[in-house]
Amino acid sequence: MHDQLKLKYLKVALVVIGVFFIAGIYLMMMWVWPSGWAWTPKQPEYEQMIMGMYATLGVFLIRAAKAPLANASLIWFTIWSSIVHAGIMLVQAIVDKTERANLLGDIPALFLVAIILWYLMPKGAPAS
Repeated sequence: MHDQLKLKYLKVALVVIGVFFIAGIYLMMMWVWPSGWAWTPKQPEYEQMIMGMYATLGVFLIRAAKAPLANASLIWFTIWSSIVHAGIMLVQAIVDKTERANLLGDIPALFLVAIILWYLMPKGAPAS
């Protein structure tokens, strides 16, 4: 895919992912599929922290959509932090059978975010 087209789709992806980080994580953890998005036992402090961190990141991803290349560090942070977060959760879900639903919930969602953003970042976009 041509870099200009990737940039166009990257802008859309940043907004969609940003909105999901702001509202979707809350909805998935609290209402839609808690077993696939929250961890047991229920931990309100952890849930608030995760939702707050991702909502903040979501706001900045939406802002980054206006000038993705000027915000490449934020996008690369989102890519790598999603991989690390999902990787740690993957190991934990494999080890702890009570968390297996996360193998179909938040873990693949975070890997998907990383893959989409990585693919859409134009080649040569600085990682720092």
